[in-house]
Amino acid sequence: MWRISGGQDVVAGQWPWQASLMYQGLHVCGAVLINSRWLVSAAHCFLKKSHAPENYRVLLGSTQLFEHTQHTLEMSVSRIVMHPDFEKLHPFGSDIAMLQLLFPVNFTSYIIPACLPAPGLQLLNNASCWITGWGMLNEETPLPTPFHLQEAKVGLIENQFCNLVYGHRLSKNFSVYEEMLCVGDFSTGKAICHGDSGGPLVCDLLSSWVLVGLASWGLDCRHPTYPSIFTNVSYFSHWIDEIQKCTPLPEPMAPPPHTQVPSQSLQAAGSPGPGTAFVPSETWTLLLFVLRVPWQAWC
Repeated sequence: MWRISGGQDVVAGQWPWQASLMYQGLHVCGAVLINSRWLVSAAHCFLKKSHAPENYRVLLGSTQLFEHTQHTLEMSVSRIVMHPDFEKLHPFGSDIAMLQLLFPVNFTSYIIPACLPAPGLQLLNNASCWITGWGMLNEETPLPTPFHLQEAKVGLIENQFCNLVYGHRLSKNFSVYEEMLCVGDFSTGKAICHGDSGGPLVCDLLSSWVLVGLASWGLDCRHPTYPSIFTNVSYFSHWIDEIQKCTPLPEPMAPPPHTQVPSQSLQAAGSPGPGTAFVPSETWTLLLFVLRVPWQAWC
């Protein structure tokens, strides 16, 4: 999974929708809060892992994975919904998943959802857009403790041009398709790297931060840096809305709705796990599943 290569430390409380998706206590991907009950992330984050939601936790309100404050919350996951077309047509196609929290989260100045885009949103090339994540600094250098969230301003790149850039390195199967967005900064080399998968691409639109993309894939984060590919959230707006409407609320349980994380270290993965960079074709599998309950049956 993909530090923000070329990024900088985030000020505490900034990008309050950024979450860490943890699998068995280890950070594996980014995720994005979209309301009190739901987050979105990349579908490929769940490859080669247990399908049981109880193995996953979501960390909110923190910019540091190893040093937490009174604003940090750790939340349990009730359901994980993979897009049914994930990698059905091409590698990293429909690379999006939704996570339902076991209990709703209370918003604070450190925990606020990102705005969802309207279907078919057309972005201007001069839009102010940012990427964030806890990924590696480059292919050889992990983000040092206390794992401070990184940010970088990036520009939007036409998919057609992005395909020309990638054309001499990848097969046609790796093309940038309509449900994807291409972003980057050729002058500074800002890009996603291992550990950033599922994290947000947000753009300032009419004074609101809109979740435009989810970190999906790219080439290795060495110089020269290639553009990063994000899932186009606008393309899946109707699906996101349908899943929320059709999914029942979790059954009431006795535990309190939040787990306050103490100010001690929480173990993070030394090796970030499966990458969003180039993945050999033989390792891909078609995952058309919903964790615990098929989403088609919820309506």
